[in-house]
Amino acid sequence: MAGPGAGTGVVARSVRALPAPVMRLPALGGWVSAGLGREAAQRRLFPWLAVAFGAGALLFFTAADGAPVLAAPFGAGLVLAAGAVALRARAVAPALLLAAAFVLLGFGAAAWRVASVAAPVLTRTVIAPLDGFVEALEEREEGARLVIRVIRLGEMAASEHPARVRVSYRRADVLKPGDFIEAKARLLPPPEPARPGGYDFSRDAYFRGIGAVGSLLGPAAVKAPPEPAPWSLRAAAALDAARNGLTRRIAESNGGQAGISQAGAVAAALVTGKRGLIDQDTNDTLRAAGIYHVVSISGLHMVLAAGVVFWLARALLALVPGLALAWPIKKIAAGFAMVGVTAYCAFSGWDLAAERSLVMTLVMLGAILVDRPALSLRNLALAALLSLAREPEGLLGPSFQMSFGAVAGLVACARLIEGRLWNPEGGGAITRALAWCLATVVGTLATTLVAQIATAPFATYHFQTVQPFGLVGNALTLPLVSLVVMPAAVLGILAHPFALDRPVWWAMGLAVRGMLDISAWIQGFDRATIVLPAFGPGALGLMTVALLLLVLPASGLRWLGLAPGLLGLALAANPERRDLYVDREGGGAALRGADGRLVVLGRPPAFVLEQWLKADGDGRSRDDPDLTAGARCDKLGCVGYGPGGASVALVRDKRAFPEDCARATVLVTRLAAPPGCAAPHVLDKTFLAAHGATTLRFTPAGPVIETAKRPGEARPWRPAPVVATPPAALVPRPAPAPAQPPDGEEGEVQAEP
Repeated sequence: MAGPGAGTGVVARSVRALPAPVMRLPALGGWVSAGLGREAAQRRLFPWLAVAFGAGALLFFTAADGAPVLAAPFGAGLVLAAGAVALRARAVAPALLLAAAFVLLGFGAAAWRVASVAAPVLTRTVIAPLDGFVEALEEREEGARLVIRVIRLGEMAASEHPARVRVSYRRADVLKPGDFIEAKARLLPPPEPARPGGYDFSRDAYFRGIGAVGSLLGPAAVKAPPEPAPWSLRAAAALDAARNGLTRRIAESNGGQAGISQAGAVAAALVTGKRGLIDQDTNDTLRAAGIYHVVSISGLHMVLAAGVVFWLARALLALVPGLALAWPIKKIAAGFAMVGVTAYCAFSGWDLAAERSLVMTLVMLGAILVDRPALSLRNLALAALLSLAREPEGLLGPSFQMSFGAVAGLVACARLIEGRLWNPEGGGAITRALAWCLATVVGTLATTLVAQIATAPFATYHFQTVQPFGLVGNALTLPLVSLVVMPAAVLGILAHPFALDRPVWWAMGLAVRGMLDISAWIQGFDRATIVLPAFGPGALGLMTVALLLLVLPASGLRWLGLAPGLLGLALAANPERRDLYVDREGGGAALRGADGRLVVLGRPPAFVLEQWLKADGDGRSRDDPDLTAGARCDKLGCVGYGPGGASVALVRDKRAFPEDCARATVLVTRLAAPPGCAAPHVLDKTFLAAHGATTLRFTPAGPVIETAKRPGEARPWRPAPVVATPPAALVPRPAPAPAQPPDGEEGEVQAEP
């Protein structure tokens, strides 16, 4: 730690380095200089390197068009880092050079990641024979979902077919991980965003090595493989089979396989990460209570699993006086916890969220081994750097954003949360017990509140929902999870090899039933779930900057975060709502009706419609019959009227083209519009193939269009389809002359339900 003299020197050099306009503002300049001096003296600048690394990865994913030369960002980054070392005696230059170096290194890491997972992605619908190994299998309410490592797909060359595909199959009982199967499959390209700025499954699938999705048609025959499976596949299949076996055992211990109770399904998901047996109603109940994060293997599970192993190991070692007095049992217990939590992460499937949480947990436990504080922003920044270096794409998802945002907020507010309202010095056992209970309750509520505030911008951006009673749900259920459910899970896993685990799973199921009962009670509250209109990435960026400024600095510089935070909240509170949503294939649309709510035209996919409703802040179910009120449909198509009297025609049959081309303001179709179509705005097969999902806002100056992708845009996870002609224009036109519409924005991620 630098002494006072070093801190004073940093301040003085910082003042000399300030630009002239700031020097003319002595009060502001002195305040900023003092703040920077305190940050440097307390070594609080290191976390900003993780921020710079993430900024570089974000720059690649949002701005890079094509594959960069990998040597360029890495080489430039190393040169800047060397310059920072050479100028280390200066005050400001080394920090700026090092930050720029980490931006370039983050950019390079993202480019490297994209190149390392490169694999063919299907560009068209294919129905063909499929041969391959079942790499993973997840049982669901009906059937199963399989991940198959492809050996042969029709007549495609090995260099052209996807390496892996994800398919659904109705018969889950006849297959197991590791089987080599032959079947007929219907495969489609991984779905693109349902709306501009929406969740992009194709990007997530690309980084998971999945190049197509679909279903198996007819029975799948288990055959002898033409060649031995690689060891990596055998290991993955064996682990997945063990997870499936334990999932069934836990479920059967709480209701039986013939009628699996939802307590058993949730208990199994808490242990193995297999969530396929949880029905939609239970998912909705958990979400309404704000505790759905409990069934997703992530930070809570990693910390509780590590904590239980750490406590058990330390308690057992403390029982042996010779070990307790002569050996560092705390460090030994931390070592056992590191091994245990790593094994648990492997058994739960190495999900991305679990893997990032594992890195964070290992860093915290490693700090104990080297006699450092286990919970600090430096450790959190190191965990973020390691996570981003391995999986830079995680930065775009809600899991990374919410987990690191929550922990950063908790670390920043740790002293406030740990403060005791009542310190009964000299009190009796009952007084001390009451004080402990009060501290536990207040600590749980404060922790939950801080975590919810820190994650609210990310959760609202990705899911468009807010659970006002999430604080109540977490406060009432987390004690059950922490004190009963997770310790039972660890004990059950330890008892499983001895076949003594069924009573443990039954007891765990009782606690899970209590958790579900509490969640159902909260779901019954009025407005337990509020759907908010989607806001743009600009508002999210401002609120992210505000969070970083509020939690990372130790000095008064943190108050600089108020300005971007308030501006981001203002933008998020007044989003621009779209008047027309069009499916990427042209099979359906949603138009704002006379009452201000969306009216459905055609038959958009159920998931797509759900995303449109959420983006519009509409809490109606996708099955609500009112959604079609106001639309006139027949077997040829649908017609609806939007703001300002704009007419929208959705054409299903080519016989409707003559009439609708003549009268519609906007024509939507999954067919190719005829060359003579006189509609001012045509969104047909050709246009949608090049632009993807499209939205319009009707304004007095004309429609404002946004598209999920831009023609010719090079994205590895989104191969450009081959189109016969350039896309049609989306500008008023007297004749069908092709032209380019305004650039659409790249789709951001949103977690799949």
